[in-house]
Amino acid sequence: MAYDVAALAEELTAMAAADHLCSAQANSDDPAEQLAWRRLTARHGDRLRQIMEEYGWPTADKVGEEAARAAWLIAQHADRQLDVQRRALELMRQAVSAGAAGRRELAFLHDRTRVNEGREQTYGTQIAGVRGGQPVPWPCEEPERVDELRAQAGIEPFDEYVARFAMP
Repeated sequence: MAYDVAALAEELTAMAAADHLCSAQANSDDPAEQLAWRRLTARHGDRLRQIMEEYGWPTADKVGEEAARAAWLIAQHADRQLDVQRRALELMRQAVSAGAAGRRELAFLHDRTRVNEGREQTYGTQIAGVRGGQPVPWPCEEPERVDELRAQAGIEPFDEYVARFAMP
């Protein structure tokens, strides 16, 4: 597989940087800002689809740690492109099984994809919003096991995680 690793890594990290700069627009009250966010994430999702078709999942051993994390972020934010999220999830599962990707990131993408499919999450990583200053997580399929599952994935306990989203 002949490709310019440096150029691919640079492209992925640039996409993640643009994502970070525009992420506040996702929850803006301004429809134009929301539209700009949707266009950006759709463009990035389209490009990630192409990358996955050509190279598979961009693991750290292929593109470096920063670019691999960028690919994961792009997949996370491809909320209106379930085909991209599902493919990324499938490829990430394979990478985790091969020891080439992290369980933590896989758990977050797993939950994000399930929520976007209208299903309950597994690891309790997705927050629906904040009501009265308190975070409201999306429902979990096995709330009694969520901390056990989170520990297996290398994620802090649910209550600690959710507390970070509280508004003073």
